[in-house]
Amino acid sequence: MRVLARRLAISIASVAVAVAGFASPAQAATNPFTAAQACNNDFGGSWAYASDGHRTISADDGTKVGDVYLMYNGATGYNCVVTLKAVAVGTSSGVSATLTVQGSGSYTQSDNYKYYAARQRSAADTCVKYSGEVLYGTMWEVAGRSTWGNCG
Repeated sequence: MRVLARRLAISIASVAVAVAGFASPAQAATNPFTAAQACNNDFGGSWAYASDGHRTISADDGTKVGDVYLMYNGATGYNCVVTLKAVAVGTSSGVSATLTVQGSGSYTQSDNYKYYAARQRSAADTCVKYSGEVLYGTMWEVAGRSTWGNCG
């Protein structure tokens, strides 16, 4: 319920910005961050791309709105999920990253951000799922992996 309320608030705020003419949802720029840089900026450490750890987030009209990545830090046993925006880059708008750790729960970072959302969690000796969402116009577009993987 809390996540739904937050998404609604983010959606309303983002629509208000778009209507005011400050940003168009289709306006695209290159995101200056990689997934490894985002994890390092927010959590420190050295991050590697996990196998089966990338999904493109696309809208129904075919527009690429972002990418979601699963990263792994071998020194700490932590996973990091990052959603990089491909639309409204540099403008605060809705973006979300969710990491689900088997036996532990789901952990989400969701708000209005300029470039990305990132969330980390310990996942040593267990499996994870991940997903990312980007607000495009009035719709949340989502992609991720809904099966357990990257166990260990």
